[in-house]
Amino acid sequence: MSLPTLQRLSSQVPADFTQEKASAIATRWIKSFQGLCQSNPCRVVDLFLPDHPDHPPFWRDILALTWNFRTFAGGETISEFLRDQASVLRQICDCKPLEHAQLQQPWPDVAWIQAVFTFSIDLAHCMAVVRLVPMPDNSWKAHTVFTNMQDLKQHPEMTGINRDPHPAHGYWARQRAKELSFDDTTPEVIVVGAGHSGLSAAARLKFLGINALVVETNERIGDNWRNRYDSLCLHDSVWMDHLPYLPFPPTWPVFTPASKLAAWLESYAQNLDLNVWTSSTIVSARLSSDENGWNVVIRCPGGTLREFNNVQYLVLATGLGGGKWNYPKIPGMDTFSGKIMHSMQYRNALEHKSKRVFIIGSGTSAHDIAVDHCAAGIDVTIFQRSPIYVMTSAAKHAMSAGVYCENGSPLEVADCLNASYPNLIMAGEFGQRLTATLAQMDQDTLDGLDGAGFQRSMGINDTGLILLAWQRAGGYYIDSGASKLIAEGRIKIKNGTGISRITETGISFEDGTETTADVIVFATGLGNARDTVREICGDTVASRCTSIWGLDEEGELNGCWKEFGVVWANVGFIPSTLHFVSPCPAIKRLDADLEIKKSKL
Repeated sequence: MSLPTLQRLSSQVPADFTQEKASAIATRWIKSFQGLCQSNPCRVVDLFLPDHPDHPPFWRDILALTWNFRTFAGGETISEFLRDQASVLRQICDCKPLEHAQLQQPWPDVAWIQAVFTFSIDLAHCMAVVRLVPMPDNSWKAHTVFTNMQDLKQHPEMTGINRDPHPAHGYWARQRAKELSFDDTTPEVIVVGAGHSGLSAAARLKFLGINALVVETNERIGDNWRNRYDSLCLHDSVWMDHLPYLPFPPTWPVFTPASKLAAWLESYAQNLDLNVWTSSTIVSARLSSDENGWNVVIRCPGGTLREFNNVQYLVLATGLGGGKWNYPKIPGMDTFSGKIMHSMQYRNALEHKSKRVFIIGSGTSAHDIAVDHCAAGIDVTIFQRSPIYVMTSAAKHAMSAGVYCENGSPLEVADCLNASYPNLIMAGEFGQRLTATLAQMDQDTLDGLDGAGFQRSMGINDTGLILLAWQRAGGYYIDSGASKLIAEGRIKIKNGTGISRITETGISFEDGTETTADVIVFATGLGNARDTVREICGDTVASRCTSIWGLDEEGELNGCWKEFGVVWANVGFIPSTLHFVSPCPAIKRLDADLEIKKSKL
């Protein structure tokens, strides 16, 4: 999708334009929006940019008006949406600007007024973001509108004035033990996995009054981070990574070490009284014949089995690839005289002193592990199976500047701003321009990589990180030190050919070359979440599940943060996972569905 540039619009921004004018224009648009929604919803399309095949108007909605994740592109599609949802649109009231509208010019030929406002419908409090572009007649029309559910009115979260007002008088420990045991109750929701995704979902569910149980295979909460390599550190900044209800303190480092995050997750579950069974495994989860509930069998510590009937929802929160390692089989692996391991088994470089280390894969883990070995003075090589996209941490921070940053907008506003660009726009000219701009910032780093023979890409359709994250959840590296070492030759690179076989002393390549190695590390990522569904729920349920990653025809993710078949998926990177849970639209939908089911009993 192209952008509505000033040239394409045959328009311009007056030289004397002020932020006060921007606020006045946005306020008038918001007032007109509410008036038309209440009086004649079908005419709301008149407030949008006229339809054009290259740069159509967009309306993205997350649960506020459609109870789904939807994007409507083009005037005709928006008009159909307005007709279908007219009864809900007529409920829109109390539209109030939340922040001062801003004239923004991300590039000299692109300009819009960005405004954030709140509104209400009968069931919910909502938030919206609109971007208005200038027209030749001096009017301003909406290029994008984003509407998002924030809270269900009839089911407020049990926070602030809604928190528990009753003193426990010494019974808290006993009450917690009973709640955690589920001896005389059945959880309405079972969450598989107690990582950041699972715990965030459990927290939202708990404080919406929904009885949830989290089942975690590891011995301790946080082990999914604690048991990774010692040097692992988050590549997303602290401002993007807050968990619901308990934000990180202002002393928290910008980039969180994995072991520190592990400790935080453990304390998070304890402080919020979340029901987590550790050292426990889902043996099976079978959907009832009427598909109105699950029979779930859990193996607890010591091998005892617990069975729950009529569990309403099953939420998969087992990580990007379902928690299963992707471990390619290469001829000759059984003949290798050295050590073969997966990156998930790697801890630190000390065990490989005086060894020659060969890393298969060139994603984040491969780079981190290579840096670790290089710092220890160990000979290390990265084998690239395909080109990857590289950006610096500074460029990544620039992507979210003004949104997720020190003294930025409140998190709930930042989340809406971040989600307000329809994915189809980000996957088009916007993403291409942004990627090119960031590449200019990173030119010295990228030149160094090119000089070392590192194979780079600009991402899918030259959109850098954006489509790679949505389509593959990988294929990129946010540089935290490895690129300089590669440019200097201290981390060696092998690419341009495939691996033929593994020999007794190293690796033989398809181009006829060979390299010796004492340690081979497979940094080849994780598997497919549907494999986890198949293992737990059986082939029939797994066959009904869509892909989690990838975009549908509207540009929405196929399965993240919603049902991807008959199972709910709450997986992903920390920012994306927490921010779709932070205002918790998917969890709100769970809550609403549960109430609807209860009303029918």
